[in-house]
Amino acid sequence: MDYTFIIISAAVISAIALIIGLFLGFSEKKFHVEVDQKEVNVRECLPGNNCGGCGFASCDDLASKIAKGEAKPNSCPVGGQEAADKIAKIMGVETEKNVRKVAIVKCMGACDKSEFIYNYYGALDCNRVSVTPGRGAKACAYGCLGLGTCASVCKFGAIKNINGRSFVSREDCKGCGMCVEACPNNLIELVPYDAKYVVQCFSQEKGKAVKDMCKAGCIGCGLCQKLCPVGAITLENNIAHIDYDKCTSCGLCASKCPSKIIIKQYD
Repeated sequence: MDYTFIIISAAVISAIALIIGLFLGFSEKKFHVEVDQKEVNVRECLPGNNCGGCGFASCDDLASKIAKGEAKPNSCPVGGQEAADKIAKIMGVETEKNVRKVAIVKCMGACDKSEFIYNYYGALDCNRVSVTPGRGAKACAYGCLGLGTCASVCKFGAIKNINGRSFVSREDCKGCGMCVEACPNNLIELVPYDAKYVVQCFSQEKGKAVKDMCKAGCIGCGLCQKLCPVGAITLENNIAHIDYDKCTSCGLCASKCPSKIIIKQYD
């Protein structure tokens, strides 16, 4: 056996390892970046979904912005009040109330309510269908396309597509807003979790046209606006809107709505 070859090989490998070690040690000192411990601590309080609901690219990005004072401790909608309280303590500031929000789909046009102008066979993608003639198979161009793109982007399994319409689970929704961005018909809105009544229609057609297209559409009669004792309801583009800062949840609008599209969320 040639021991000389083995010795030389071992020496070369050791030399290479030594050079690499010295290089890594030099690089670590040369390019070392100081870690902001506040940022690390804030990041540990965030859920890590990277949903973008806070308006920043990721949880890491949000943690960096909070640590620098460029974002509020209660910026994470998914973490909610618990995360906001922990982060405020880390930052040494007073806790701000985190108003929980949930998504609602402003459409009741399920398959048994909507009229159809053709049968659609193709990709289950609302964005693709929204650029086809008539914006989908349903007669109402403003309604839920029913193909579940919102459900596919929800990281919390809070949205289901049932009978041609999307439904949001109020309890499972974290209010991240991913579905809001995904809906090509702008049908999804974030409302306060404790909003007792919501308007579930977005059609901007006039009364007769709405009735011809859907059995569950706002006809723009304005009765809810006239009856609201606190002026919380306005009518814009033939559709009712609720101002939740004014709404007292009296339920008068829902009880008098002839189309029954103002819905009670909970008891």
